[in-house]
Amino acid sequence: MIPNRASILALAVFVSSLPLRADPKPKVAHLAEKTAAAAAVDRNAERLAALSDEVWHYAETALRETRSSKALADWAEAQGFRLTRGVAGMPTAFVAEYGEGGPVIGMLGEFDALPGISQKAQPTREPLEPGAAGHGCGHNLLGVGSLGAAVAVKELIASGKAKGTVRYFGTPAEEAVGGKIYMLRDGVMKGVDVILAWHPADETEADMKGTQALVDIIVEFHGLSAHAAFDPWNGRSAADGLEIFTFGMNRMREHIKPSSRIHYTVLEAGRVPNVIADYAKVWIWLRDTDRAEVDRMLQRLRQVAAGAALAANVEAKVTVQGGDWNMLVNPPGQRLLYANLEWLGPLSFTDTEQQFARTIQKETGAEEKGLLPKVKPFEERPGPPDGGSTDVGDISWNIPVINLSVTTAPAGTPWHGWAVVACGGMSIGHKGMVYASKALAATMIDLLAAPATVAAVRKDFAEKVKDVTFVPYIPDGPPPLPPSR
Repeated sequence: MIPNRASILALAVFVSSLPLRADPKPKVAHLAEKTAAAAAVDRNAERLAALSDEVWHYAETALRETRSSKALADWAEAQGFRLTRGVAGMPTAFVAEYGEGGPVIGMLGEFDALPGISQKAQPTREPLEPGAAGHGCGHNLLGVGSLGAAVAVKELIASGKAKGTVRYFGTPAEEAVGGKIYMLRDGVMKGVDVILAWHPADETEADMKGTQALVDIIVEFHGLSAHAAFDPWNGRSAADGLEIFTFGMNRMREHIKPSSRIHYTVLEAGRVPNVIADYAKVWIWLRDTDRAEVDRMLQRLRQVAAGAALAANVEAKVTVQGGDWNMLVNPPGQRLLYANLEWLGPLSFTDTEQQFARTIQKETGAEEKGLLPKVKPFEERPGPPDGGSTDVGDISWNIPVINLSVTTAPAGTPWHGWAVVACGGMSIGHKGMVYASKALAATMIDLLAAPATVAAVRKDFAEKVKDVTFVPYIPDGPPPLPPSR
């Protein structure tokens, strides 16, 4: 049937009376400033990639990051930041600051590598230098990406388009002693309103899962040496004490929560078979999603050490070297970050980069599905952490932290391994790093431009820490220099 003129007019009136459909994409706050910051990151992209590759080649381990730290600090200084080097008793720790007044927004940067996982920037296993260190957690990308965001926002402050202070923290030794905790203890981070952080990953998301708490322990046994054949009865074997201890510790595994972890390595248990060992040493990490549970495990471990020493007729000493609190998640801050990830959209990887990733997955036995470029949907209640600990956790119980993960390596491949090193030294890592710089810069702009936003983040933080007494695991004095290999 052909409609007449009256029915057409009636339909038009009806349609015009309907509410307009909302734009599926929400309006982006401070769009002009964010667009300018993203453009600044793009202008610096080649320099960021070159700086990241420089740190990647240095591959310096905890508290030995002399050249890496200097490269980052020198570039920050060249960009007009005020530099304070060698803070908190660590020559490789520094602070770069720009701007005046509040709010004060911090940015965390790391640059330490992991021992023994040197790798060329290729998708098959081949060390760049056999036995040397490598960036198996992508910290060459992490430190430079954060600094790239700080520089982009600094340009806005310099041009009068933003107000406040950006403070970049060059933090050493995340993989070992937890340099951030010493900087926190010594007041280096005092006065910061909110801190932004990111980490290389195999997915891009505004992190809502948090991390595991960790305590780092050395257990030593002291005995008496003797000839193992001529007069072993005159000896008291520290190695016996260590073996009884590790046996008892492993028996604990049946009686700890599913969220708990125990891992260790024996550092010394005698040098030759024909001498009764008078000294033995084991290095242990205990973890759980709840710091209080880590404390309970530590108490039990002390009892196991005492029992092992009694059984072997030797002396035991338990030393807490350090550790991390679990991450305190800040939902208002994470939602703010996620809105900027939606604005940026997914990453884009070439066919060559995807093939590089699939080759790595084949080499490591992972599913050959390549890189994951999409932004993971926001999860209000994502469940417990997947695993891993960081000294950013300690910061989060003292200053609200907003944390980001960005794809820089293939899905399902082993972290702290050669595959991550390979991707961190080529275009896959570079793209993730540049994306992270833009996301962090955009989120920093939100915080600088809207005092109410900072207030909401800090209100959530204050409610969660009001009954908490923060006591770090680190010992008194300067951080201990960990083994290099």
